[in-house]
Amino acid sequence: MPTGVHIRDARQQLFDAAERVLLRDGAHALTSRAVTAEAGVAKGVLHRHFADFDAFLVELVRDRIARVDDQAAALRASAGTGTVAGNLTGALTALFDSVAVAIVSLVIFRDELRTRLRRTRPTQGIPVLTEASAMIASYLRDERDMGRIAADADVEALALSLIGAGHLLFAGREGAPPEREAVDKVVTTVIADVVQRRLL
Repeated sequence: MPTGVHIRDARQQLFDAAERVLLRDGAHALTSRAVTAEAGVAKGVLHRHFADFDAFLVELVRDRIARVDDQAAALRASAGTGTVAGNLTGALTALFDSVAVAIVSLVIFRDELRTRLRRTRPTQGIPVLTEASAMIASYLRDERDMGRIAADADVEALALSLIGAGHLLFAGREGAPPEREAVDKVVTTVIADVVQRRLL
């Protein structure tokens, strides 16, 4: 790209390019050169917006976390409607799109990225998965308050179980994501006790 040409929303263009590289080639192939080449911009564009490549990656992860926050609001709004299993199945399917799974792999793969994220995040755990677990726990808390799951349900433990199982279902797949029925089966199994006991 010629020098001096204005790039509309360069940050988002670079994030989108990074996600494409991650999906196509994996975390090991994600470099500043790969991102700028994929975006079709000069390498200097990335460094004009970010102090270094790890700073760029921190912002890429934060962008994905912001999307989880948006999903959390939508999931909480669904409390009291439909079925608990159906709402959770939809949330996990939306959450674990291929980009989110790739972002989690990136965080695990890059030590410096984890170090920088720990400096700026008050929570422990793996970014994206930690926020996703909080999202599920918050939703289940609302459903518990509405009496749709057992009053003594341990929503934090349930959320961890659902996020762990969901990640295992979606991660490392070469082809299409799992069928919704497979996700629903896992969700239904994990929450069966607290759904049944609210009827007793």
